[in-house]
Amino acid sequence: MKGINCLGRSRQGLLSRYSHVYVEKDAYNYPYTYEILDKFSCSQKIIIDEYRNLFNRPRQDFFLQKQSQKLILAVKPGDFLYPGPDVCEDFGFNNFYYCSTTINCIYNCDYCFLQGMYNSGNIVVFVNIDDFFDAVDQATADKKVYLCISYDSDILALENITGQASRWIKYARGNDNLLIEIKTKSANYSSIATLEPTGNVILAWTLSPHQVWQKYEHCTPSLSARIKSAKDALQDGWKVRLSIEPVIEIEGWEKVYSEFIHQIFQEIDADRLLDINSGVFRMSKDQVKRIKKMRKDTDVFAYPMMCKDGIMTYMPDREKYMKQFIYQHLLEYCNKEKVFIYEDSDC
Repeated sequence: MKGINCLGRSRQGLLSRYSHVYVEKDAYNYPYTYEILDKFSCSQKIIIDEYRNLFNRPRQDFFLQKQSQKLILAVKPGDFLYPGPDVCEDFGFNNFYYCSTTINCIYNCDYCFLQGMYNSGNIVVFVNIDDFFDAVDQATADKKVYLCISYDSDILALENITGQASRWIKYARGNDNLLIEIKTKSANYSSIATLEPTGNVILAWTLSPHQVWQKYEHCTPSLSARIKSAKDALQDGWKVRLSIEPVIEIEGWEKVYSEFIHQIFQEIDADRLLDINSGVFRMSKDQVKRIKKMRKDTDVFAYPMMCKDGIMTYMPDREKYMKQFIYQHLLEYCNKEKVFIYEDSDC
């Protein structure tokens, strides 16, 4: 990855991805910063005082920036761990947390909550990753913790740039009270394939039917490419989770998802999986409202929805039917102990 070519312009006249790298002054105090910068010898480096002044400024065009993403290297000042979101599956863990050593994703899925959360479509990488490790040390000093580290980005997709997945894996080996999940839509398993599998790291591939991938998951690898990565990880001895979410209501969705589930288990031995989880489309009401104002090019929000406790999802009868449909089809291939279907507290 040394010497990534970031010069030139796209067909739309936009500057190439990573043509500019913004670096906080304080970030230069961290050797990790230089490891990343060494990969961008052709990029223009711009020194900034604080990343939030750039990343959080109003009236940015999230979707235009997505087409020409820039990199921001910063130092996170605090709040390294957060309680796991209610809209996410906790797999039965009481001490469920997440953290974000990277913000924003290289992919551009229509249903992604990040477009309703951040003003900027650029990518922030926090270089003080050891501070995150220290925070996890404290959290796990007297209890076991389940920690998701790739909710606000896809760190495996960015592994060739940041190396963060590898750093987390190596750190996890020394913490018996920690179980981490690395969620991804990438086909980039090869970037960590030389590492020895560790029992307290879960590699979780999010899979979608071809029709959903084609319509809504822009810039992501194909279903077959993701399945191959998951199979390779299983073969090497990693704990692998599959995630079928969000389940999207599209035309003929029952046929689409039943064939999709069959395709998965034609390729992957269910007995070798750690587990598989699924959940229908759901998102914060505020995020949906913001995205719908900005985007007129997608019908992902077109089906009737309800708001329940601040979360938008499909109407109650439809939601229940979709969950049961997926669950029953998964049980054709998996033991029920391995199947997790997201349910809110009132279901």
